[in-house]
Amino acid sequence: MNLSRSLLAVLGACLIFGHAAQAADPTPAQVNSAAQAPRPPDNEAALIERGKYVAHLGDCVACHTANKGPAMAGGLELKTPMGTIYSTNITPDATSGIGRYSFAQFDRVMRKGVAEDGHNLYPAMPYPSYAKMSEDDMRALYAFLMKGLAPVSQANKPAEMRWPFSMRWGLSFWNWAFLKEAPFKPDADKDAVWNRGAYLVQGLGHCGSCHTPRGIAFQEKAMSDAGSDGKYYLAGETVESWRALSLRNLWTVQDTALLLKTGQNSFATVSGNMAEVIHNSTQHFTDADLTAIATYLKSLPPGEHDLPMPAAPVRAAAATVPANLFTTRGGLGYVQFCVDCHRQDGAGVKGIFPAMQRNPSITAADPATLMHIALTGWKTAETAAHPRIYTMPAFARLSDQELAEILSFVRGSWGNNAEPVAASQVAKMRAQLDPKTTDSSNFETPRLADMLASPTALQLVRGMRLHLETKALLPQNVGNALNCTSCHLNAGTVADGSPFVGVSAFFPSYGARAGRVITIEDRINGCFRRSMNGKPLPADSADMKAMVAYFDWMKKETKPQDKVAGRGVGKVDMAIKPNLENGKQVYETQCAVCHGKDGEGLKQADGSFIYPPLWGDDSFNIGAGMARTYTAAAFVKRNMPIGFHEKFPLGQGGLSDQEAVDVAEYFSHQPRPDFPDKVKDWPKDKRPADARY
Repeated sequence: MNLSRSLLAVLGACLIFGHAAQAADPTPAQVNSAAQAPRPPDNEAALIERGKYVAHLGDCVACHTANKGPAMAGGLELKTPMGTIYSTNITPDATSGIGRYSFAQFDRVMRKGVAEDGHNLYPAMPYPSYAKMSEDDMRALYAFLMKGLAPVSQANKPAEMRWPFSMRWGLSFWNWAFLKEAPFKPDADKDAVWNRGAYLVQGLGHCGSCHTPRGIAFQEKAMSDAGSDGKYYLAGETVESWRALSLRNLWTVQDTALLLKTGQNSFATVSGNMAEVIHNSTQHFTDADLTAIATYLKSLPPGEHDLPMPAAPVRAAAATVPANLFTTRGGLGYVQFCVDCHRQDGAGVKGIFPAMQRNPSITAADPATLMHIALTGWKTAETAAHPRIYTMPAFARLSDQELAEILSFVRGSWGNNAEPVAASQVAKMRAQLDPKTTDSSNFETPRLADMLASPTALQLVRGMRLHLETKALLPQNVGNALNCTSCHLNAGTVADGSPFVGVSAFFPSYGARAGRVITIEDRINGCFRRSMNGKPLPADSADMKAMVAYFDWMKKETKPQDKVAGRGVGKVDMAIKPNLENGKQVYETQCAVCHGKDGEGLKQADGSFIYPPLWGDDSFNIGAGMARTYTAAAFVKRNMPIGFHEKFPLGQGGLSDQEAVDVAEYFSHQPRPDFPDKVKDWPKDKRPADARY
């Protein structure tokens, strides 16, 4: 049973097996309490079911299932510095799987890494940890693999290891030096909960495969917390360009158990391979086992370089906006590319987007995980508690310097107090990962950070902030809960998100709704009166001049006759007939999490809005473009929901044309304020077919 894994670490592993603390010989009762939960019954069906649970504990499916391949049939490619290995078929197929294995042979491969035909497995398969398994758990797992799975005929791929690593006989010496075959021995000085946690962490869970530093022969420097080397156990390691954080002295027992069950807690949200571990493995653990694991991890003293664990999460109400948010390149980069999900105060959105304050991936001394996420993106773990997956797209299209500025800002804000990230570090990580950019848009995203180089930087930043924080900065002119950026995403810098790029080049121009030539100031005030259901801003005011200056900065070299890629929100075929009932279902599935079950929006504890309401008194009035079905549908198709997939820069869009029309018809025709000046609109020209009046 070749459970080949990267020699550096087990892909996606969360927990590790190892040697227990040296203690007095345990009594049979102590052994049962630690290793058995409970002893499997004689009934074969129950034994198979128990084995299925043991397979979850060991996360077998993570390594032994190729992408979109049959479960447990192997074929997953695992690249190592020494070559490539492939996971093997562990279904009961007699030819390509393990169907011919006796229990004794199965037990040998699991504990000693020796296959049926006598060849040695690479120690990337964590048999040094599985050696800790109880015989009852081993027999249950054997029963499940042999009788609980359907056989799959899929030939195993040979390893492609470079010489001398291709010569497996050398692995016998590795085993002689590093393999300890003794089963787990409970610590008589600890209670049953601690011992059960130690058994799972050191054994089936194999946390140390990722979280324990490796030695010169790629062996884990410690297999348990016992002895002089115990200080290395679970102290953190870099695995496949991810930083597997120290697991010693984690948060409260309750918070650690919650993270393993749901993928998130009050302090952190998992990333990288850990999301797969939770999806495939730990979310299926019993609450008792999760508590045991968390209890054991909490008992480990902090490592030499561990940061102090926060006593309590930072409350969103207590979060603050960094003083340099709008005065530094890193701060403005964060404003442009991060604020919509992680917010100005870094508080994130509970249950959706993680907070920045004291986030362990951000505060870690080694910023590998943070750089990895920035370059390749991120997804939440899919669990029963959080079935919807939220994504952060890759930002590989940003330069090394830009990413270094943004990541340094994040690591230095909200009390994180972590060292800055250098552009050279990002460049090195980029070279390792070779991230691919799949977005072929010709839209050139302007960089807000570049405003600081302008002699009118203060005015430009003010103009940008007026779009970003319209309600807060212009309360007398905004009559609802919206800001300009509610429709003009990322302060007007997103393709097909009604961007401001080049817009001022097209004014003055004829406006059909007004029946005359209008200025850009007229156009801005049209939004104040309709989209924000408020009052016009005086054309000669400093704030209007700042807003226009920001538009003009976005114009760059655009001429009135030019076509700007990504301008506007595109179009949707008006021949598509809306299905109101489906629109309601799409809204409930995709929109309600941010905009409220009844369109009321999403608020913070202090009553301020995170995401705006889509209907009701605090939403746009019937004169707004978003109150028209097909205008709203075009916007929704390209821009909503966010965090839906991997499109730069918000993971935005993804609905079909029909779904966009259906949901737009549903929310645009919900109750909303009237527009008193509607009688003056379109005095000369034909009204749009989907106009509300």
